[in-house]
Parts: sequence; structure tokens; C-alpha cells
Amino acid sequence: MSTLLADTGNPDLGLLRAVNGLAASAPGWLDSLVSWIGEYGILLGLAALCLTAWLRARRRPDAPVAVAGLLWAPLAVAIAELANLPISAIVDRPRPFVDHPDLTVLVDGKAGTLSFVSDHSTMSMGIAVALYLVNRRLGLAAGGLALLQGFCRMYMGVHYPTDVIGGYALATAVVLLLAPIAMAVLVPLCHAVTRTAAAPLVVAPRRTAAARGRRRERSADREGADRDTARDSDLAA
Repeated sequence: MSTLLADTGNPDLGLLRAVNGLAASAPGWLDSLVSWIGEYGILLGLAALCLTAWLRARRRPDAPVAVAGLLWAPLAVAIAELANLPISAIVDRPRPFVDHPDLTVLVDGKAGTLSFVSDHSTMSMGIAVALYLVNRRLGLAAGGLALLQGFCRMYMGVHYPTDVIGGYALATAVVLLLAPIAMAVLVPLCHAVTRTAAAPLVVAPRRTAAARGRRRERSADREGADRDTARDSDLAA
């Protein structure tokens, strides 16, 4: 807190120092763990949430629409990353540790890259917002991971808070503003896929009436066998 108060003239830098200062006093294993989470772990967690959402979306009555919404997630992230290229070049902001060498940097190879906006924050929030439009519970979980992503990027000393906020804003704007156009294309596409051999990618296969009947018969046979076994045991006793 004292570091944050010392930088009241630049709250962006003050908050960065406050968060990054935790890395200077933390044990090495914790710094390594946060670095791995911030670089790879959260993205893997978001991929797992998307896979879970896809498995659930295929079983919904509106499966083609839900799957179309999930397809929009990676497409929106790609568009946001492309939009970030000119933004980053115009702002031309170096990494915070370039101008402030006293910061603790936990990841190498970032010196020659630009800081605004945070690519990791953009990707994380893009997935979270798109996922929320399809599955609120999973979207909220993804949103929590996106917030953690921003914290990790500051902890690692590679982004200012405004880099993170800028990434969140860019991703949210792309997902929400372009969603109507994207869904107008993706929904008919997913409906078309349901009429091809690739239909299981959009709609989960449903058990036929005959298959359900055979399953009930097997269950009844097992129950009958259990009753016979129990009766034989009672007679033997």
C-alpha cells in the first residue's frame, strides 16, 4: 500500500508496483507457479471450459444456436488480436520494465514487444464474454479466470493495469458489437452441418426408442436376477 501511495501522481504505475512488489518478496516456487499460470495455465483452463460448454451445448434443444455461439468465441478473439496490431503500433508503449528497471520481471523475451494492450487479457476476456452469452455459469467462471489473468500479468511485471483494462475493453467490444453479424452467418452454418455426417459436432446423438427399450430390458433382467439370487439365499438360510 505504501508503494501505491508513493505513486499517487501515476496510479497506473502505483498499482503495478503494488502488485509486482508481491513477486519480490514471494518464494521462488510461487513466482514460477504464477508465471506458468499467467502464460499458459489460464488459457488451458479457458480451453477446458470451452470444451465443457461444447459438450453441454450439443445436448440443448437449440444446439445449433448454442454451438454457433461457441464458434464465435475463438473467431472473436482472433479479430480482437488483429485489431490490436494497429492499436499497439499507434500507442507504441514499451513494456513497463523498460522504463522502470526496478520492477521484478518473471518472464523473458518480452523486451522487444509492446505493452498496450495485453494480448493475454484480450484473449481471456474475449473467451469469457463469448462463453457467457452461451452458458452464464461457465461464462462467469471464465470471467474469473480472465480477471486472474490480468493480475498475473501485472505480478509478472510485463503489463500496466491500463494494458489489462484495454485488453478487456477491446475484447468485450469486439464480441458484443460483432456478435449479431457473426451469428447471422454461424447459425445457418451450424444448421447446415446437422444435415451432414458431421452432425455430431453440433447435435449430440440421441438414443433411439429401440436402444432405450433394450436398455430397459437389460436393467429389468438384472433386477430379476438379483431378486432370484436373494430368494435363493433366503431359502438356503
